[in-house]
Amino acid sequence: MEHIKRHIFVCINQRPPNHPMGCCQSKGSIELAQALTEAIETNGLGGHTALAGSTCLGPCTLGPSVVVYPEGVWYQGVKPADVPEIVEEHLKNGRPVERLRLRLPAPEE
Repeated sequence: MEHIKRHIFVCINQRPPNHPMGCCQSKGSIELAQALTEAIETNGLGGHTALAGSTCLGPCTLGPSVVVYPEGVWYQGVKPADVPEIVEEHLKNGRPVERLRLRLPAPEE
């Protein structure tokens, strides 16, 4: 591997069925991680982009969750169909995909 420029974490955590927090694996995160792996290689990004499965990243109800470093960009509800856009816009052109960015509710006052 060349010098790593980006590290992508995909939550592949699994919880029991009917757990109140849900889990990213039941929402397709394994297939998402596979699609990202293939797209990274196909687009010639494998030499400087690392991809890792992760246990719980936190926003379980909004998953599958993905975080891209060093930018610290969090994505929610990512599907394999979103991978080409993430690769083209974020990984190649440095522009996060705004429609997929994690949006946490405002804290109650």
